[in-house]
Amino acid sequence: MKKFLLSALLVSSAIVSPNFAFAETDLRIFISAQHQPDVWRQVLNKFEEENPEITVTIETGGNTSEAQSQYLNTVMSAEDTALDVMILDIVRPAQFAAADWTAPVDGVDMSVYLPAYAEANTVDGEVVALPAFSDAMFLYYRKDLLEKHGVEVPKTWEELRASTKKILEAEGTEGLQGLSFQGKAIEGAVCTFLLPYWSQGKNLVENGKLTLDEPAALASMKLWKSFAEDGTSKANISEVATDDTRREFQAGQAVFAVNWSYAWAQAQSDQSAVKDKVGVARLPAMEGGESTTCLGGWEWGVSAFSEHPEEAQSLVKYLSSPEVAKHMAVHGALMPAFPQVFDDAEVLAAAPWFADAKEVVETARPRPVTARYSEVSDVLRTTFNAVLTGVTTPEDAVAEIKARLTRVLR
Repeated sequence: MKKFLLSALLVSSAIVSPNFAFAETDLRIFISAQHQPDVWRQVLNKFEEENPEITVTIETGGNTSEAQSQYLNTVMSAEDTALDVMILDIVRPAQFAAADWTAPVDGVDMSVYLPAYAEANTVDGEVVALPAFSDAMFLYYRKDLLEKHGVEVPKTWEELRASTKKILEAEGTEGLQGLSFQGKAIEGAVCTFLLPYWSQGKNLVENGKLTLDEPAALASMKLWKSFAEDGTSKANISEVATDDTRREFQAGQAVFAVNWSYAWAQAQSDQSAVKDKVGVARLPAMEGGESTTCLGGWEWGVSAFSEHPEEAQSLVKYLSSPEVAKHMAVHGALMPAFPQVFDDAEVLAAAPWFADAKEVVETARPRPVTARYSEVSDVLRTTFNAVLTGVTTPEDAVAEIKARLTRVLR
């Protein structure tokens, strides 16, 4: 009997021992397949070490923002409790908050982030998500060609036009275009349209209401249309999507390109025709305007249906900390949302180009923060594309944008 009791006591001790204990809470986090879940796993392991009562399971899926959004829309519409935390495209937090799919994040000082992220993640005074990492559109350029032809990095779109003409005429290379940008009716085209529009000091939506400046919108439409007509860009630019721009520039088929940060690593790969010949800079401005760019990046949201809301909030705050931002910058080349992390010596050693990237990201503006963003996006990208294809005129396009967005945002 004594031996039996002793054995039972030892078994009982093993069960409650920290070395054998099971976590009390299992959090499930959605991380899109394209965003290096293996690197995020490294920081999640550290979170588990610091919070032994919590385990975190990663769920992945979707190779595009649209695919991920469709999946999460289905999960959240069903009020599924299985998902606790999710990564969201920068345009989604306001939509998910309006649908009551995410819970506000309490006790966060948003002033520590780049200002544009505080704006993009705050709705009606509430913080609805926290930055996972930052992103923005950059002007990529061929350092070798600019140096060869004595051309400075253009500060305005008209300077870019003139630089392109000089370089193309001197090179005489078949298949070389001046500027590649997103003209296809995709999300990237929304940013393309907004770049010159914002540069003129105009905003499109304020406090959920349309503030369209028609002359500024017309100037933006005419600028991009003229690039397709005068040879600055190729004639069928209306068919070019984001990764088409990346491939064209990487293949040495463009002097300039407007694209997101992911294109940098591809352009510097051993498979790139322009390896070590690439520079990045602020996007050009309209004459008399200010350089600005389109804010990208991804955010962490807490599911409103999580059965572990306190633990989920704790996880999101950890994932959106300077320490994690540094780890993801060094090991995943993901740009931080904290200004000081851009200047960290270890970060710059791992990604030297972040020194140039910081000033670009600081000029970024978020796309319209509205619960009806999907409809706003559809109007802008389809109308902009119609101008490039010649289906409609810039004047008619602006009139259509005004009419349709007035109904959407009334």
